[in-house]
Amino acid sequence: MKELYFVQKEAVEKGWSGDKKYRVVDENGNAYLLRICAAEQYESKRIEYENMKLAASYGVPMCDALDFGLCEKGCYSLQRWIDGNDAESVIPSLSKEKQYSYGLQAGQALKQIHLIPAPADAEDWETRFNRKIDRKIKLYLDCPLRYDNQGGELLISYLQSHRHLMRARPQCWQHGDFHIGNMMIDHHGQLYIIDFNRSDFGDPWEEFNRIVWSAQAAPAFAKGIVDGYFDRSVPMEFWQLLALYIASNTLSSLPWAIPFGQEEINTMQKQAAEVLSWYDNMKDPVPSWYKL
Repeated sequence: MKELYFVQKEAVEKGWSGDKKYRVVDENGNAYLLRICAAEQYESKRIEYENMKLAASYGVPMCDALDFGLCEKGCYSLQRWIDGNDAESVIPSLSKEKQYSYGLQAGQALKQIHLIPAPADAEDWETRFNRKIDRKIKLYLDCPLRYDNQGGELLISYLQSHRHLMRARPQCWQHGDFHIGNMMIDHHGQLYIIDFNRSDFGDPWEEFNRIVWSAQAAPAFAKGIVDGYFDRSVPMEFWQLLALYIASNTLSSLPWAIPFGQEEINTMQKQAAEVLSWYDNMKDPVPSWYKL
């Protein structure tokens, strides 16, 4: 890429990423997203950049990766700036039909992302995620707080009785944080996937664990994501395994929230109650928001 000279730089504060983010503008008025992180992250960020380029070549509607390298503050990546609005502020106000249509687009995009394979030497998924489950159960049991109505015990019971579903699961590249909060709608109404900074390798179905946030914001959108990914033919094994991944996330959310204060604790308590309601206290693996 030819050398660019930026005449404007504005910090972007949104998001939980540890990256420093800026909206920068060159002398021709073209806007970009500049991300800067520690030099120690160079290798993981290089892989992220290369896989973003590959995903874009598959037709994923996304923030195109334009350049990557080292700089005096660490390593940087440069992406195309998307002019538009956060999907989470747009989609909930739309009709259910339009929400579902955007969900179909998001699900189809995720299917394209998952075409990128995991490294041949990736650790066995069942071994890796069982270790994560064990750690999350311990975190919850050591936590001074509990979910109401024995919610934690219901989640743990589901985890323990469904671990076998992870046996021989395939792995691929994952976006890492795929939900409505990491999507945008541009001024032409096009949906884009953004923020690949948590990308990783793992079971493609585990990628759906953040659908909780999409379902809370717009259930029809969440339903569209699943139908778009599976061409409206969703296997029961997916639902059973997704319930395991969501149970794992939900269980650890309470101990995670404690250092951030009462507001985050309340948010996770409320979310856990909603998740347990969707799954009829983990008795039905197909969540109620999908049946609407």
